[in-house]
Amino acid sequence: MEINGYTRTCGLMGNPVEHTMSPLIHNTLAKKLCHNLVYIPFHVEQGKEADAVKGAFALNFLGLNVTVPYKSKVMGSLSEIDELAEKIGAVNTLVRTPNGFKGYNTDMLGLYRAMCSEGIQIEGEDVILLGAGGAARAVAFLCASKNAARVYLLNRSKDKAEAVAKEVNEKSGRDCIYPMALDDYRSLPDKKFLAVQATSVGLYPDVDRAVIEDEEFYRKIHTGYDLIYRPCETKFMALTKKQRGSAFHGLKMLLYQGIIAYELWNKLSVSEEMALEVYCMLQEKMEINV
Repeated sequence: MEINGYTRTCGLMGNPVEHTMSPLIHNTLAKKLCHNLVYIPFHVEQGKEADAVKGAFALNFLGLNVTVPYKSKVMGSLSEIDELAEKIGAVNTLVRTPNGFKGYNTDMLGLYRAMCSEGIQIEGEDVILLGAGGAARAVAFLCASKNAARVYLLNRSKDKAEAVAKEVNEKSGRDCIYPMALDDYRSLPDKKFLAVQATSVGLYPDVDRAVIEDEEFYRKIHTGYDLIYRPCETKFMALTKKQRGSAFHGLKMLLYQGIIAYELWNKLSVSEEMALEVYCMLQEKMEINV
């Protein structure tokens, strides 16, 4: 593609961003759709996030993705925030409007599309959710909005789990999130669950750990979904498979949250066929970088 005066710029702001695979998603989509657009990662120092948003708008950026640690911090710099992102309390996609950037959260929608593509159902399910950070909050909102029966929210700090459960129950108008201390997992009902691993435990290079190591816990899981995508098989996934459960990593969530952002910036829909082509490229890059 020729870079010229008509080229639109999008990018990712975060700290760190050096190992992101998002440019592969967006630059591949731009090439396949013949869009004059480039996507670049931007390392933004802490305390400079408001300046980065203001500068990107002044430079006529079409849009931005936002990753840790700025998903909540940039919200005060936006002209408008989507209702879903407001509820979640975090944005990961900024879309240009005449008056500034509007913030969206495509993480939750990306996870839902990823789960649907794998045949994973949330409605009516009893769910174990590991973690109470920003990613877990988005998953809790997703489960509440998609009518999960119950969500057992397990976290090392029960106080934090209680705060997240209270907020999600109130904002969703349902009483379906049940906070628990992580060590109390033995008191979970004796049945099979959909489990979502939303902590950073097991993330490369710390690949030999799982947030719960007890193999008995994994007997309760019929399907385990780890939001981590590097390594391709986390210890959480391996332990789930060892107890005959199905297990998935978060690469498709990364794919779909990026695709939804691209759709918002360009006001179009990306076909599932094209999405799967990009997914194959992500898988190839993962294998090269192992």
